[in-house]
Amino acid sequence: MAFPGLYKYLYTVGPKHATLLFVSDTSPPNVVFEGDSRDIIRSFPKDIRSDLGTDLDRVQNGEKPLDSAPMSPILPGVFELRGDDQSFWYRVLYKQIEGVVYVLHCFKKKTNKTSLNDIKLARERLTRLKERLAEQKRKKN
Repeated sequence: MAFPGLYKYLYTVGPKHATLLFVSDTSPPNVVFEGDSRDIIRSFPKDIRSDLGTDLDRVQNGEKPLDSAPMSPILPGVFELRGDDQSFWYRVLYKQIEGVVYVLHCFKKKTNKTSLNDIKLARERLTRLKERLAEQKRKKN
């Protein structure tokens, strides 16, 4: 089976994940789930997953998500995607670095305020991500 514009396969490797992605000349950037964020988002209700997935797709394609907000000054450069139902508010915290969307943390909440534990976890994952990317860059050079 031929795929027009296919030029390579792209592997993303990180903690607890390795994903083979189809990449063509027009393919959007990668999405990498840090820590247990993929497992958590998979536990969300199907309609919420669909809405958040659509917003992630929009981010990948350089479009503005339908429901998003910056997390600054608490987490500079990090954005949250938002979904809700009658019971919970669902959040996906992400940062885009060099064309790759890194999902730092996914969680649900019942109040308007984001818990300090969720912020702390996202901050720790962002720090580890930056360290990992810096190490990969050093190894290339």
